[in-house]
Amino acid sequence: MKICIFGAGAIGGYLAAKLALAGNEVCAIARGAHLQAMQRDGLLLREAGAERIVRFPVSDDPAEFGPQDVVICALKAHQAAASAASMLPLLRRDTPIVTAMNGIPWWYFYKAGGAFDGSLLPTVDPGARQWMLLGPERAIGCVVDPACEVVAPGIIEHHELTRFTLGEPDGSNSARVTAIAEALVQAGLEAPVRAAIRWNIWLKLWGNVCFSPISLLTGATLDRMASEPGLRALCVAMMQEARAVAEAHGIAIPAEMIERRMAAAGAIIGHKMSMLQDLERGRSLEIDALVRVVPELGRLVGVATPTIDTLLTLVGERGHQAGLYEMPATPPIRPAASNAFTAGRKPALPS
Repeated sequence: MKICIFGAGAIGGYLAAKLALAGNEVCAIARGAHLQAMQRDGLLLREAGAERIVRFPVSDDPAEFGPQDVVICALKAHQAAASAASMLPLLRRDTPIVTAMNGIPWWYFYKAGGAFDGSLLPTVDPGARQWMLLGPERAIGCVVDPACEVVAPGIIEHHELTRFTLGEPDGSNSARVTAIAEALVQAGLEAPVRAAIRWNIWLKLWGNVCFSPISLLTGATLDRMASEPGLRALCVAMMQEARAVAEAHGIAIPAEMIERRMAAAGAIIGHKMSMLQDLERGRSLEIDALVRVVPELGRLVGVATPTIDTLLTLVGERGHQAGLYEMPATPPIRPAASNAFTAGRKPALPS
């Protein structure tokens, strides 16, 4: 399979290495010192106590690679929105885009059914760039569980977990999602296909909506947030608010899952959330898709999120003061009355 990993950072680089080792025709998009190191020396993957150098084409220019069978986008949500136009050279008319990212995805309401079917999410897709340029019909959902880290340019460490949960927005078991899952499994990864991928997205978001901003504001590790009574209570309150929003949008997550989620967090000793790592390393912060979108979805269905709102204000200001986050001025979620892929405004692509 001809696969482009768009964003070969910690998760994207791990995917690129594993898929290349399994015999797929892999290329990757990266930037900066990490790109230069991979171009010069290959990617050094540290996994399960072993090291292996993996070589595959890497560039900062997607036009070098041409149309792909699959594009896996492993950027942060705000980076993906800004990069939508640059993905076009990688796409045939039928090339799917796997959104291997945290948070609520830009295609969330595509074929979702219900009152908000087809609505746009300006919080995670400002100006509807991805919806209009790429088209939601390309999207395949992906919930990322592995913990990986770029420890130095060109060097990625895999710490734990190998599961990438996949799902079509319409819940179908399509030929394309089956083929992608098979490629991941052949690469030694777990790739279950779920009919209700939005349920898995919300379950993962439960952790990010509370652990990420609290870690950034306090410096606390995951086990500390799960065990210190005050921080734990704050996490639980935010999870309960997010659960209420999810339920109002038709996603039923059992209440007992909160304790299971907290127990799992408490078992991971000394782990810094990626948002805290980004702050420490001076990288842009992924606040909108992980935190800001939840109150916006709540307002859409009349569900208040006062605790999340408070943390959002604090974490947004912290990121702004560090020069790593720009407070967005986004309009309310609006329906997609005329989408590019139906209105015929998408750029011509190779067949």
